[in-house]
This record gives sequence, structure tokens and C-alpha cells, in this order.
Amino acid sequence: MGSERALCDFLGINCTIFLDIPAYVQQKKAKQRRLKSSSEGVTLNKIDSEDLDLPLFKVIVVAKATNNFCNDNKLGEGGFGPVYKGMLDDGQAIAAKRLSENSSQGLNEFKNEVSCIAKLQHRNLVTLLGCCIEKGERILIYEYMPNKSLDFFIFDEQTSKSLGWSKRYNIINGIARGLLYLHQDSRLRVIHRDLKASNILLDYEMNPKISDFGLARSFRGSQTEENTKRVVGTYGYMSPEYAIDGIFSIKSDVYSFGVLLLEIVTGKKNRLFSHPDHSLNLIGHVWMSYKEESLLGLIDEVILESSNTIEVFRVIQIGLLCVQEYPKDRPSMSEVVVMLSSTMHLPHPKQPGFFTARKQQMADYSWRNSIITSCNQQTITTVSPRD
Repeated sequence: MGSERALCDFLGINCTIFLDIPAYVQQKKAKQRRLKSSSEGVTLNKIDSEDLDLPLFKVIVVAKATNNFCNDNKLGEGGFGPVYKGMLDDGQAIAAKRLSENSSQGLNEFKNEVSCIAKLQHRNLVTLLGCCIEKGERILIYEYMPNKSLDFFIFDEQTSKSLGWSKRYNIINGIARGLLYLHQDSRLRVIHRDLKASNILLDYEMNPKISDFGLARSFRGSQTEENTKRVVGTYGYMSPEYAIDGIFSIKSDVYSFGVLLLEIVTGKKNRLFSHPDHSLNLIGHVWMSYKEESLLGLIDEVILESSNTIEVFRVIQIGLLCVQEYPKDRPSMSEVVVMLSSTMHLPHPKQPGFFTARKQQMADYSWRNSIITSCNQQTITTVSPRD
């Protein structure tokens, strides 16, 4: 009886076979009163009333599309909650991201993602088709990306073999154009704050689309940076000024992009990188190799045969320019796009941020009391990051 009651409550239907109608009505009314009086209910109503030009899906439609959120349809799970593949009645494939009750992300992140990405339209940004805020649910409905995320390819020994240099270079350029749109060409200046390989989704033709805007911040006018006491993101991708001082700007996204470039070229993760001769992270290893003019050994063996070595070297140098320690030294994304699409002379990069040995890096973090979180459960971090 309990499971039938829960199903009926979730779907919002009259299950007279299973439920005592008066008791069910009383429970529903009590739940609605609690939701209406809570701050969560107020915010849900606010989302509903805002003119976001975003379709609102009914729970029963999303449940039907995902076969009642069946585990067989589950694509993965992050800090926000599980993501399910679904099929609408018109044949469109979707990915439904459902906020879980014990999610480390809250309603603010949900509302932030809805209000932020609903205003954005670019071929290198994932498309938000709509959301569901019915009966206390918080579900984001996205276009379905069949080729999963970038980390699935570049960090796996087997799947990386299908990603030659031309595809990787196309992905790099697509991410750059998406970021340029966020920073400069969209109606609002948007700082993503959690750019990483797992947040780059790939469509049927392996074109990249930046996803997961739950932690993004938007600016109006000429504002380009802000300070926060709540640092959010993923260690290994966060810029020094953001991780240590809570200052984020378009240049903190540029830093994350630089880390991503180095990971795409090497096929190695920045934070999990290890070398028998030193304890540097990937950034440190690339920096030392650049100074010693020994870049060839950095390149992922998978792309060596299919790549233009000079072009790969340029990408490495651009990556190092993006991860320079001081924000003022890093190029803007408009400059990065020009660098990637031309043979212009590149300046020599200065020392990168967070390239020192890990023990020292962790000591730099330890004085902060902020909790660092990410939308991806696999990379949630705290003031004592895991290895």
C-alpha cells in the first residue's frame, strides 16, 4: 500500500483502488500549505511567474518520458541529482536532471540555472528545453547529448583512441567560442565558474556544448568581477585568486579553459596527474617541459600520429597563457579565439598559478574555511581536497 500511495502522490492522480480518498486529500492539502508557506514555495512561484520564455513541463509528462525515472534510463548522477534519458511523445530525446532531496545543490542553484541559461542561445551551449516545478519537483529538461561528456573520451585509454587531433581541435575551438559568447556576446556577461571536462557535452557530431550553469553568475553593464565568501567550483580548475580570495571574473573562466586545453592535449587530469620524478600537478609538469623545450613528450600518444605538431605546440602555449598566475596577464577569450584561428606570434607565458608541489598547494588552501562544491558529485571538493 505504501508504494502505491507514494506513486499516486508523485503523479498527482486519484488512485481510488489504493488510497483512502479523504486521507489522501488531507495529505495533499497539508503538503501544498507547507510548500506555499515555505521560502522554497515562494521561489518556485516566482520562477513560474517570471517571463523566461521557457516551457513548463508537467510531472506526468516527464515521468512518462523517462519510464517513471527508471534506473535503466539513468545517465549519471551529480551533486544536483540524477540525470535520466527520456523520449517525449513527439520523438524528441531529452535528458532530465532531477534535483534530489539530499542534493548538495539547492533551489538557488536550480533557479540560477533556469534564469541564466534560458536567456542564452549558442551552438556551443547546451539547450535547456524547459523545466518542471510541479508538485514540489525541480527538474531541468535538456536536449539529449548522445556522446556523453568530454572526460569520458580524453581520460579513458580505450575511448580516447576515437578522438584524434582534428576532433580535439574542433572541440577546443567550440569551447572557446562558447565562452566568448558568455563573456562578451550574450545579453548578459556570464561567468561559468565550473568549467571542466565533465561539463563539456558532445552531440551526435562530437561538437562541444558547455553545460551545467547552476553555479554561473551573470553581470550587467561593465562589471567584470566580483568577490564571494562562498567559493564554488572544482579544485584543479579554479584560478588562484578565486580559490584563495574568492575573487571571480571572466579571467577565472579563462584559467579553467587553460587547464582544459592542457588536459585535452595530454589526456591527463590536472589534479590526478603523477610523475615519478616530481610531485607537480599537470600544470607544473607542462610548465617545466615548456621551459626545457621538451613539449613532445607531453602530447597524448593517441593524437601524435594524426596531429600537426606545430599546431599542438601552439595550443599548449595558449593553455599556459591562460593559466598564468595573475589575471591581468591572461588573455581574454576574444584574444584566445584569434590565437586559435591564426598563426599570429604568441607571447611567452609567465609562471602559472598552482604549479608548485601539491603539499605546498594544499597548504595555501588550508587557511580558508569555505566549502568548495561542484555540480558534479564525482568532483565535489572541500577545504581538504581528496587525491
